[in-house]
Amino acid sequence: MKLLKNIWYVAAWSHEIGESFTTRELLGEPMLFYRKQDGSPVAMIDRCPHRFAPLSMGKRIGDTVECGYHGLQFDCSGKCTLNPHGDGRIPQAARVRTFSVVDRHGLIWLWAGDPARADAGLIPDYGHLVSPRLKTVGDQMIHQAHYELVVDNLMDLSHVNYLHAPYQKVDEFLKAKHDVVQSGATIESRRTIPSTRAPQSFRPFLADPDAPVEYWLNIRWHAPGCCMLETGVVPVGQPRENALVRIGTHITTPVGPSCTRYLYASSRNYRLDDPLADNETARWQQMGFHEQDKPMIEAVQTRMGDRELLSMRPILLATDGAAIRARRLLAAMIDEETRVGEAESTVTA
Repeated sequence: MKLLKNIWYVAAWSHEIGESFTTRELLGEPMLFYRKQDGSPVAMIDRCPHRFAPLSMGKRIGDTVECGYHGLQFDCSGKCTLNPHGDGRIPQAARVRTFSVVDRHGLIWLWAGDPARADAGLIPDYGHLVSPRLKTVGDQMIHQAHYELVVDNLMDLSHVNYLHAPYQKVDEFLKAKHDVVQSGATIESRRTIPSTRAPQSFRPFLADPDAPVEYWLNIRWHAPGCCMLETGVVPVGQPRENALVRIGTHITTPVGPSCTRYLYASSRNYRLDDPLADNETARWQQMGFHEQDKPMIEAVQTRMGDRELLSMRPILLATDGAAIRARRLLAAMIDEETRVGEAESTVTA
């Protein structure tokens, strides 16, 4: 599984990580998470370097992790600090790999590459998740599919007229002007429909559900698998300041070659304290993401097997622009990172 290394991935929602051990398979590795006594998060490989027992089967002693098999202790940097056997000498290789982690905007971000290059300034801005001006409802799931297939599904929103037709179909959607814009390691897909009937997911919250609205969908991808989708409706002729707006959080983190952890949320600017609106959001998330997207994406993975999408030479449609550009940009970033890494290895050899 070829992955971009020197980049931030999302490991969990912040509320999932506490003082007790939390385990998670990510980026092809078993990982252990917990919070130190000062509340800051820790991430390390969940594997003792002695007999490879899961450290999560051990216990905490202060901020230190004690292996439950033979009692070796490791600090938050992964360094072994206690060998209770023999003369107590600590082998030089007695170290567990740890990761730079940042708790920001309700998410636990993990740097997968060289710790010396971990720059928190590179974390995408998901401040909307903790904004008091918005109400957020979200959850997570596992897709038995490669994470790029999940990103494809997000970056090509033309599928909403078919797969999500009961609550998202808009007749004018496929004819709407579609712009794809790249800026650095981000790609944005923008669609605006000047006048249409609001999709069903917005209709219960409009004063006049049958009045024509301006409807837009703008989704931004940040390498390698973070997407933010803004959708909005406003009665035709009114300014967007009066719009009903939802900001969708869609974050994919590879578990393995054909497995993805998918965190999702919807942050709305209307009916902030309305449990009925919360329930409606959770209902369409369950239907759309679990009952419609998931089986389709997993079926695509089954038909593809272990082959890579572009190697199969798929036919490309006008709506594929953003998804294909994201794939090609990510591949180029991985190739460049690999090339630089190989060059640096040659210099230091």
